[in-house]
This record gives sequence, C-alpha cells and structure tokens, in this order.
Amino acid sequence: MQELYSTGAQQASVLAPEVLLQALHQVIPATSLTCQRLPGTPIDLWLIPPDLPTERMDDDVVRRIWNDTPYWIFCWASGLAMAQWLLAEPHHVKDKVVLDFGAGSGVVAIAAKMAGAKRVIGCDIDQISLIACRENALLNQVELEYLDDLYAYTEQADVLLAADVLYDQSNRFFLDEFLKFGKQVWVADSRVKNFSHTAYEKVDERSATTWPDLDEAKEFRNVSFYRTIK
Repeated sequence: MQELYSTGAQQASVLAPEVLLQALHQVIPATSLTCQRLPGTPIDLWLIPPDLPTERMDDDVVRRIWNDTPYWIFCWASGLAMAQWLLAEPHHVKDKVVLDFGAGSGVVAIAAKMAGAKRVIGCDIDQISLIACRENALLNQVELEYLDDLYAYTEQADVLLAADVLYDQSNRFFLDEFLKFGKQVWVADSRVKNFSHTAYEKVDERSATTWPDLDEAKEFRNVSFYRTIK
C-alpha cells in the first residue's frame, strides 16, 4: 500500500514510488516507505518506517532480510555523517566531479550535489539501489548520474566518496582500487575505527545514527573519517 507524506513547510502529498515498494515487498511484505527528513540536513529520503514491528516478523522474512538486505531502505550512520559534513563544508566538493561509491539510498551523492558539485555519479552494483538513488534525487530536485560498475568508469573523479563500505573485511581491497578512480578519496565508516594504510590518514570523528534509528550499539554511532594523504 502506498502512503502519503508531508515534509517541511511544503505539506505536499506524494506517493511512494511503486517500483521501490515492489522491491521492498519481495523482502519485507506488508510494509511501506515514508518520506523522512534526515536530521541536521535539508535532505528527504524514501525510507522504512521508524515503527516497523520487527518482533512480529516470521522466520522467512528475517531470512530474506539477512540474505538480500535492501540497504537503500535505511540511511546508515556513516552516510548521514558524510552528508552532514559535505553540507557543512561544501568547499570539499564545490565545482568538482564527485563519484559516490556504494551509493545505497543516494544520500551522500545528493548532499554532494546540494553542496555545489559540478557532476555527481552515484555508483552501486545493486540495480534497486540505483533506482532508489534516482527516486531520492527527484525527491530532492537534484540531478545525478548513475553507474553500476566502478570499473566501467573511465575517468578519474576529483573526489571519490565512500561511506559505510568497509563493514566486510573482504571489501578492504577497495582502499587501493579507489586510488585509481579519484584524485582525492574520503572514507567514512562506523564499523572500522582505524585501519593501517599508507595512502590514508584518519582526520576526524563524528557522531551520527542510522536513520530510522536501529538502536545500534553506541560504538556504531561514532563515525571515523579518513582521507588520502596529499
């Protein structure tokens, strides 16, 4: 079932995109998407309702969530922290070409465009995530470009952004790969507090919460920022 939403001062009624609802229902039936304003930002996203009754989910649904997690239905803490940072310090991306790797909901890409980036490419191997990026970009009235294969990108972006992509140890090799596709790389992660890599330095920590709030452990609310060493 599609839901109406109102946000900010506009109080405009809009239907959740049917294509996203259909994808969501394949994993979590009988739930909805609502337009939610992210804290500390002017960004709205189509996300899972904050009051999702997880205690009533049957085993098959839980299994589908674990095996085919629809990452785009949340704004993860690292993505929120990076979006807030871009909007607070737009000079990092203003008038630049930006590549957002592992775009998910598109929050970082949208923030980069709002911060004045010349071009922003949202990259994700998941086709539904790219659709979510497109729908969320429309919601925020920004224009993005889309890419489903990092290795199909034949240029080198001025800035490559990667939020919450190191949660799996097997993804660490991307730290080397990013150097090929971005003149400068910024990584934000709440799961990895520090990593040893000669090309990167830890420069900041910020506090953020996955939205809707998953009631995660306090340690996952501290997001570490890393950048390539100049």
